[in-house]
Amino acid sequence: MPIVRELIVDQFGVHLTKYSERLVVSRKGQKLQQVPLLHLESVLIASPGVSLSSSAISACCERGIPIHFLSPIGEPVAALYSAGLSGTVLTRRGQVAAYDDGRGILLAIAMAQGKIRNQAGLLRYAARNRKDKEPDTAARLTDLAGQVEDHSLELARLADKATPQPEDDADDDSPLDALRSQILSAEGRAAKYYWEGIGLLLDQKHGWPGRRGRGAQDPVNACLNYGYGVLYGQVERALVLAGLDPYAGFLHADRPGKPSMVLDLIEEFRPLAVDRTVVAVFNRNMPIAQGQDGLLDDDSRRTVAEAVLRRLGADAPYEDKRISLGAVIQSQARRVAAYLRRERETYEPYVMKL
Repeated sequence: MPIVRELIVDQFGVHLTKYSERLVVSRKGQKLQQVPLLHLESVLIASPGVSLSSSAISACCERGIPIHFLSPIGEPVAALYSAGLSGTVLTRRGQVAAYDDGRGILLAIAMAQGKIRNQAGLLRYAARNRKDKEPDTAARLTDLAGQVEDHSLELARLADKATPQPEDDADDDSPLDALRSQILSAEGRAAKYYWEGIGLLLDQKHGWPGRRGRGAQDPVNACLNYGYGVLYGQVERALVLAGLDPYAGFLHADRPGKPSMVLDLIEEFRPLAVDRTVVAVFNRNMPIAQGQDGLLDDDSRRTVAEAVLRRLGADAPYEDKRISLGAVIQSQARRVAAYLRRERETYEPYVMKL
C-alpha cells in the first residue's frame, strides 16, 4: 500500500471511513482508495456530496490530522481539528497583546517583506533560465525584480520607525491600525511589477489578463486561486499546531469570519508554493479545462492540488539543512509563536534562495 501524506477526496458521492488503521474511500460499497493513517498529514475534501463517518473524523483528530473542506473555486469552507489543539493559552495571550504593543507592526512588515523578496527571487530565477535563449525577456524580468524589491526597502524604513513597547506599557490605540494601509500600499505596488513579470513567463495563448482574484474566469487565475486554497489549508494547519489563533492577524485587518493570521503567514509562501507551480503547469502544457461556469473541471482541480502538494513536499533550503517546504511553513509558524511569547527578539520571514 503506497504512503500517502495528503489525501484528496474530490469525487461526488463517495464515502470516507476508517477501517483498521486506514482511511477508506468508497462508493456504493466499492473501495476506491485505502490510505494508512500512519503517514497521513491532512485530508482535503474538494467536492460536494462527500460523506464522512464519525470513526474517520475521530481517527484523524486523535492523530492530529486536519480535515479541510474546499469550495469548487478553491475557497476554504471549513476545517476539523482536535479540540485539544486550542489549549495554548500563553501563545494566544501573546498573540492578542502583540496587536497593541508594536510587535504586531514588525510582524506584519516582516511577512510583507517575505512575500516581496520571494516574488523578486522568483522573477530573477526565471530571468537566469532565459538569459541565453530569451535575453530581452531575461533583462526585463531582472528589471522588474529590482522594482519589486525596492518596495521591501520601503517597508524596512517603516520598520525602523516602529519600536516595540515593553510588555506592560502598550498604548490604548493600536499603532498597527495607523500603519497597515502604508504596508499594504507598498505590497500592492510591488505586486503590480511582479504580476507583469509573471505575464512574461506565460504563453500568450493562455489569455492571461493580469492578476484577478475570486471569481476569475480565465484558466491561469482560476488555477492560482484554487492553488491558494490548497496552500491555505496547509498554513492554517501549521498555525493551529503552533498554538496560534488563525483569526487574530496583523497584516490583514480583523473582520468577523476572516482568518487574518492565515492570510498573513500565507504571503511568504504564495510565490514559492503556488505561483511557480501554476506557471509550470501551463508551460508544461498540462491539461487544464473549465466548464461553462468558468470553474475548473474535476481533473483540473486535482491536477492543481496535486502539483501544489508535490511542491510542498519537495525539499527546500532552511538554515543549514534541507527540509520539505511544508515543514518550512510549520517551522515559520512556530517561530511566529515564539516571537509572540517573547521567546525570540525578532521574526525573520522565510526567503528562499533560488
